Amino acid sequence: VQLVESGGGSVQAGGSLRLSCAYSGFTWPDYGVGWFRQPPGKEREGLGCVSFRGRRAGSADYVDSVTGRFTISADDRKNTVYLQINGLTPDDTAQYFCAGVSGYACYPALVGNEFKSWGQGTQVTVSS
Repeated sequence: VQLVESGGGSVQAGGSLRLSCAYSGFTWPDYGVGWFRQPPGKEREGLGCVSFRGRRAGSADYVDSVTGRFTISADDRKNTVYLQINGLTPDDTAQYFCAGVSGYACYPALVGNEFKSWGQGTQVTVSS
């Protein structure tokens, strides 16, 4: 199992970024891919995830604290999950990670800290 994030960078407040998570080696028929972030000096937090049944993406689920500025989408053919972030603020500065988990319905795994396979992360830095 391998997950590789990309798309991070340094942006000014108010800008947007689309992060990508390319995954491979998933042998499970049903699985979830989640997005997380870890701000400097803080704990990692889950943002949302998308569940796949029979390798086909369903709708995304988000944690309650995530605003409409975050959108998760998936491209089944490219084995890639995206995180679109609009209206970036300095508080969005963090290392962003994606992770995978077996089984359908990824949201319980997201809130239960059950994701097992992690990417190396991509840094997002937002300046005011």
